[in-house]
Amino acid sequence: MHIALFGAGRIGEYHAGLLAGHDEVTGVTLVDAIAERAESVAAAWPGVTAASGENEAVAIADAMFIASSTDTHARLLHLAADAGLPAFCEKPIALDLPSTRAAVDAVEQAGIVVQMGFQRRYDPAIRRIKDAGDTGALGTVYLVRSQTHDPAPPPLEYIPHSGGMFKDCLIHDIDAVRYVTGQEVVTVRATGNATGHPEIERLGDISSALAMFEMSGGALAQLSGLRKDGVGYDVRLEVFGSDDALAAGWSSRSPIHSAEPGMERAEDPITTFWDRFDAAYRAEIDAFVKVVAGEEVPLATAQDAYEDLRVAVACALSHREGRTVHLDEITEDHPG
Repeated sequence: MHIALFGAGRIGEYHAGLLAGHDEVTGVTLVDAIAERAESVAAAWPGVTAASGENEAVAIADAMFIASSTDTHARLLHLAADAGLPAFCEKPIALDLPSTRAAVDAVEQAGIVVQMGFQRRYDPAIRRIKDAGDTGALGTVYLVRSQTHDPAPPPLEYIPHSGGMFKDCLIHDIDAVRYVTGQEVVTVRATGNATGHPEIERLGDISSALAMFEMSGGALAQLSGLRKDGVGYDVRLEVFGSDDALAAGWSSRSPIHSAEPGMERAEDPITTFWDRFDAAYRAEIDAFVKVVAGEEVPLATAQDAYEDLRVAVACALSHREGRTVHLDEITEDHPG
C-alpha cells in the first residue's frame, strides 16, 4: 500500500523511517510545509519521495498518515474524509472541543476509519495490564496511577501553542487510564504550579501537575506530570486490584533511584520517549497497516481523542477554578 505522510518534523521523520521499513508499505509520499525539510527526510529513506503538495500526495495514496503540526490535524482529517481515505492522526485532533467534534463528525459521516496516535495503547506492558483487567485477573480495580515526567521542558516558544500541561502532556495518561480500566471519567480534581520554572509561569502554563479522577466503574485514578525530571524520562502506569497489582514502565533502566540499601542506580536510564516507547510505535504502525487492509480495528479512535480532550479540558477548568469538575459540565459547545 502507498501512504501519504504529512509532516517531516521530529515525529514525522521517525514515522517515515518506520513506514519505509514496513514490508506491506510499497511507497511513502511525504508532504511538509517546508519543502526542503520534506526533501531532506525523503532522501534518507528508500521508497520515500517528497510531494509538491497535498493533492498530489492524496491522489496516489491508499491511506493518510497525519504527523504534521497540531494546527493542521483537523483540516487534514476533513481532507481524508473528503477523499474517502483511512487515516492515522497524531494527537490531538485540535486543541478545542468544537473543532475536534466537527472533525470526528466528518470522518464518521464519511465512513472512514481513523486510528489516533495514542501509542501507549500499543505498549506491550500496558496491553498486558489491559488484558488482565478484561479477563478479570486483576479482580476489582481500586486504583490506577499514571505519570509522565519529562527530562526537560519543551522549547519556550512551543508552550504558548501547546494547549497547556493537561492537553499537551497528561492527555496520554488520560487516554491510558480510560483504556486499561475500560471506564470513563466522571469527576476531576486537578492542581498544578510552575515551581522552579518561572519562565513557564510567565507564559501562562504549569510545569508540575496532579489530577485525581473518579471513574464510572468505581475505580480511582491519580495522574502526575512534570516538565522536568532530574533523572530521565519516567513514564509509568500502575494498576492495583483485589487480586493483583501490575505496573508498566518499571525496569532496570527506570529513571528513579531506590533508597533501599544495596540497590544500584541505573547505569543507562531511559531519557527519551523514542527509547521508552520504541516497541509501541512500531506496533502501532503495524496495526495501522492492518487497519488499512481491513484486518484490524484501531485501539484508539477519533471519538477516543474527543473524550480524552473533554477530560483534559475538565482538568484545566478544575485547576483554574480550584474545584471538582463533573464531566457532564464539559459539552461539545465548551470552548475548551
